[in-house]
Amino acid sequence: MPTILSISGSPSPTSRTARLLRSLDSRLTVQGHQVIPLDIRTLPAEALLHADFGHPEIVRATELVARADGVVIGTPVYKAAYSGLLKALLDLLPQFALEGKTVLPLATGGSTAHVLAIDYGLRPVLASMGPAHITPGWFVLDQHIEVGKDGA
Repeated sequence: MPTILSISGSPSPTSRTARLLRSLDSRLTVQGHQVIPLDIRTLPAEALLHADFGHPEIVRATELVARADGVVIGTPVYKAAYSGLLKALLDLLPQFALEGKTVLPLATGGSTAHVLAIDYGLRPVLASMGPAHITPGWFVLDQHIEVGKDGA
């Protein structure tokens, strides 16, 4: 059974990006994939900001990436770029952490003005990490992602 790591780069606990990812996770599970969600916001901020490669949670995240057959990476778009939280994790992963993997980049944003954030911001960073294939990314407007009354 192929393993997919589903990474959310959103700092928000009521994230539309995470909602989109978890919806996709469910569909992938139905299709026979084992999906492992990773919300970067749950990793220790100090370890991310101080580039603590040896921190147990950073080591665990690195191992999850290494074991995955494919990776879905979701991020909200801020200031026409992917999140700083996602950047912090990508900087801590080994240079060729995505080698041989298929990667699906996803982005959410409030305006179509941000639609190129995947191709001009995220895709070059992902490509530098050696994936076998980066699929065409999806950009989804926030207004198209339902949020419950509880914010989740």
